[in-house]
Amino acid sequence: MSSIAENYSSIGQQIKLATQKAGRDANAVTLLAVSKTRTAEDIRGLYQLGQRQFGENYTQEALEKIAALSDLPIIWHFIGPIQSNKSRSIAEHFDWVHSVDRLKIAQRLSEQRPSYLPALNICVQVNISHELSKSGCLPEAAEALLNQIAELPNLSLRGLMAIPAATTDKTEQRQALASMKHLFETLQKKHPSLDTLSMGMSNDMEIAIQEGATMVRIGTALFGPRS
Repeated sequence: MSSIAENYSSIGQQIKLATQKAGRDANAVTLLAVSKTRTAEDIRGLYQLGQRQFGENYTQEALEKIAALSDLPIIWHFIGPIQSNKSRSIAEHFDWVHSVDRLKIAQRLSEQRPSYLPALNICVQVNISHELSKSGCLPEAAEALLNQIAELPNLSLRGLMAIPAATTDKTEQRQALASMKHLFETLQKKHPSLDTLSMGMSNDMEIAIQEGATMVRIGTALFGPRS
């Protein structure tokens, strides 16, 4: 756990410095710990260090960890592709969903969200790099999808999420992230509830913060390489 503690402290400092460098408010960026394939014990240890928000990609694995950690008031985010037959479990057990990319899934989440829970926080996933292999609605389709989701009960439309094409070219990274920021600001004018731009991972976190990310999703740099 000591290495995770060191990583957590280091990432916190990196976020702080990147935020300052960008001239943004010190609390403008939230760290989302991506805990897929990590143990409940790892999550518990990180919670004890102060982390509260965790992101999971796989429904069944996540449900087991949510049950094992039910004594902790963790804020759970679902960030992976959503299969229709898993939407009920997601609607019942998560606080946020970042990977809504079509109306059918949003409708199912709305219908299946239990009435005793607050509205489910929704981010629309945008395929900003137009990759055929990647989930997400195309940027030009995002406005229509947001308009439809905004009409659904039991959902709270909060923002956009993106996973730009993997590249080591900093210019290409920045272009994709800047495009997301522009799209976010355009849609925010029509949907003032949008306050979350979920983008930036271990390899592009600093540029994402410079380009306006409000939530960065960090896994490997936090927990170390997967075994």
